[in-house]
Amino acid sequence: MWYKKIKVKTVVWVANREIPVSNTSGIVLKVIEPGLLVLLNESNGGIIWSSYTSRHVKTPVAILLDSGNLVLKDANDDGQGNFLWESFNNPTDTLLPGMKLGWNFITGMEVYLSPWNNNDDPSSGDFTNHLDPSGYPQLVMKRGPDVVFKTGPWNGLRYSGMPNLRKNSIFKFGVVINKNEAYYAYELLGSIISRYAVSPSGVAERWIWISRTQSWVVYITAPTDNCDIYKVCGAYGSCNIGNSPVCGCLDRFLPKDPEGWDRADWSAGCDRRTSLNCQNGDVFLKYSGIKLPDTQYSWFNKSMTLDECKVVCLKNCSCMAYSQLDISKGGSGCLLWFKDLIDIRQLSEAGQDIYIRMASSELELKGRNKKVLELSLSLSIGMILLGLSLMLYLRRRKKRNHRLRSCSKQKLQFSTLVNGSNQVIHTELIEILLLLFYQVKSNSSLLFQAGKDTTKI
Repeated sequence: MWYKKIKVKTVVWVANREIPVSNTSGIVLKVIEPGLLVLLNESNGGIIWSSYTSRHVKTPVAILLDSGNLVLKDANDDGQGNFLWESFNNPTDTLLPGMKLGWNFITGMEVYLSPWNNNDDPSSGDFTNHLDPSGYPQLVMKRGPDVVFKTGPWNGLRYSGMPNLRKNSIFKFGVVINKNEAYYAYELLGSIISRYAVSPSGVAERWIWISRTQSWVVYITAPTDNCDIYKVCGAYGSCNIGNSPVCGCLDRFLPKDPEGWDRADWSAGCDRRTSLNCQNGDVFLKYSGIKLPDTQYSWFNKSMTLDECKVVCLKNCSCMAYSQLDISKGGSGCLLWFKDLIDIRQLSEAGQDIYIRMASSELELKGRNKKVLELSLSLSIGMILLGLSLMLYLRRRKKRNHRLRSCSKQKLQFSTLVNGSNQVIHTELIEILLLLFYQVKSNSSLLFQAGKDTTKI
């Protein structure tokens, strides 16, 4: 199946992708009883490919809808969507507008994409693109059984790890999650032609047809860089594509295998520098601007507030972090993580906040460090003001001396003026210096005391 009005032949669905036909002579697509669509070799009666159905009907008919959905239905049944079989539930590498990428929990059916083996071979390649329903659903790219990329959880606006996927004038997209189904879908806006497809190399690509140039252009892709490699930095590691190396531990975490870390083997991840002690009370520290961790081992509630989320997580020693589920319309819902946090990356824009469980002493240390920073800043400002005051004094004295030298005809009066003026300047300077000295001395004492307190941790 391909686009009729596009000169560049773009195939979007193949029936017999696993059983190619070299000679099409005598090959027909036919509807047969009890309600099957088959690709038939009329010369020998052999069936090359067949649809499937759980219902038997006497008058089956195949229809290609305007949406591109090839459906098989009972000719006497006018019920909308009451199909025996449809190509939208059996895609190859392309997700067309109106298709659902995900799960029907009632029937147990999954719709997923599988790219071509190469550009000339439509048989299934190494990769598959799924919506993983475990925990809180997210899109996943697999190579065989191994996960190579996850989008991060849906946050009401986009997937957490795809900041470049945002509201636009080309297509409208979203995720539906309820007790009956979970899926990703999109619809086009206006007369634009666009498709979502997975390449043989395992890259999900959004293509846009440009009529002026009569060509397809890539609008967005995923994964995009090394930080999109699944759990590349291990547990509690964070990937920043602007750094070299790209992996680092989250603040207040240390490499679990320092030697391996030095060899660019980050798979062991990181550990808290201070171990948790749930029985004696833990706290949560806020980390901002990140792609939220893998939600395979998570729990969510759409109606809870962020404060309620914190209370629930704090009561469960296995709960490692919490965040807001939906950041649209002011924010709502609760998302909890259990087990170690993996697949985190730093985002330069559109990153989210997460609250990670930490030892209570980390919060105390954070407060003391803040106090030390404030006092250090105050001391620095005092020293700067002192320097500026000295510069101002020297500059004023230089100007006054210059005026004195130009008034030599009035020597006696001038001498009196000099003595009086210098006395005023000296008095002002002494007052300024005493005031600044007192301020600096006070701040230094406080800073010294704060430093003593910090060493107790």
